[in-house]
Amino acid sequence: MDNLKGKTALVTGGSRGIGRAICVALAEAGANIVTCYAGNAAAVEETVAQCKQQGVQADAVQADVKSEADVQKLFDFVTETYGSLDILVNNAGVTRDNLMMKMSEEEFDTVLDTNLKGTFYTMKLASKLMLKKRAGRIINISSVVGVHGNAGQANYAASKAGIIGLTKSAAKELGKRGITVNAVAPGFIETDMTDALPEAVKKQSEQTIPMARFGSAKEVADAVCFLASDRASYVTGNVLMVDGGMGM
Repeated sequence: MDNLKGKTALVTGGSRGIGRAICVALAEAGANIVTCYAGNAAAVEETVAQCKQQGVQADAVQADVKSEADVQKLFDFVTETYGSLDILVNNAGVTRDNLMMKMSEEEFDTVLDTNLKGTFYTMKLASKLMLKKRAGRIINISSVVGVHGNAGQANYAASKAGIIGLTKSAAKELGKRGITVNAVAPGFIETDMTDALPEAVKKQSEQTIPMARFGSAKEVADAVCFLASDRASYVTGNVLMVDGGMGM
């Protein structure tokens, strides 16, 4: 198991699904956890409880990542409570799917502001804390859609492709200071969103995956834990595809 004992990790969007799995996996590895949520307080408290069961400190802060003021409030809490930050995982994200010809400006802007601009805000503040220590891990959750595109998700694809660009640019800026920056690009993962898909759609989707199944949130979390650990100390600027081979 990766040893992250004594480290502090901030995971955005940790109330459920992949975000919760990442929080719990990092806690299992010994990291103290701070997560944020936009609205579902009950769900995020369950995440906090699961993390505390691993014997670490854990806190949740209500913060909308598309708000620069909220992100500043979140980082103020991290520094006041934990002193510094070792690991940042940008997981918070939304979808507003529609065909591009029908997509409204609000649908486009909401997704870009949350997924891409929110990632920029947190990376900007995290890098300042990590530069003081000359060490840190930044892991951004992108998507196979950001690599290959997808019909009906022009806004989501643009945001996730933008995250890859941010990741590579930051890796070049921060590498000399001991900070690694990588992205994880999940494919079809078993979450509340995919559970709601009709069975026919699930089966059709599985046929595009060489491993012939959807992945689990834990499998994404395990990839994040690797990139957060010392085992990935010479890995930066990469996009790790956790997609069962569908992107080949």
